[in-house]
Amino acid sequence: MDFNSPFFDRIRIRPSCEEASAPEGPLCERGGCGQPGDHRAPKGRGREGQYWRFCLAHVREYNASYNYFAGMSDDAVVAYQKDAVIGHRPTWAMGVNPAGKPRDAEKAPPRDWDFSDPLGVLREEGIGEAQRRRRAEPVPPRYSGPVRKALDVLGLDETADAAAIRSQYKTLVKKFHPDAHGGDRSFEDRLRDIIRAHDTLKAAGLC
Repeated sequence: MDFNSPFFDRIRIRPSCEEASAPEGPLCERGGCGQPGDHRAPKGRGREGQYWRFCLAHVREYNASYNYFAGMSDDAVVAYQKDAVIGHRPTWAMGVNPAGKPRDAEKAPPRDWDFSDPLGVLREEGIGEAQRRRRAEPVPPRYSGPVRKALDVLGLDETADAAAIRSQYKTLVKKFHPDAHGGDRSFEDRLRDIIRAHDTLKAAGLC
């Protein structure tokens, strides 16, 4: 046998169990087991965030018998599951927050705006007063196109009431009637438009 053969350099001998290096990382915490503890298992209720380290065989055995609710009554389990929906955080009915302090309407000064301005900055700029005036001013009604055109023919705007419409109508009829011009019929088209405008406003219930 030629011991100088290059084939001898390629021969590798498997180390014995005694020569094998110790496993790295934590070991299985089950007594008498020296296998690596690669798997975590929770320690149970009251010890959240803490884990045992087991090998695969022992973590399966542990999980098969694990019960987080062991020692709890049925009512306690139901209450726990109900609180788990909201993350076990305190809740209260809407509008009865014990930490909230309701604003005392009698003691607090009246506001003329819709937001809080404790330093009075916006009041000095007149913003609150402008909002108060806008709320106090009546909102003009919104009419259809024919109604707005009829008011325009009579020389009125959308704020005119029934009395103003009747008064303006009588004034314009007297002004453009042929009898007021010695029988001159050159204003008949204008008078006809005034009468039609009045009829439109009357049909709309404005006079």
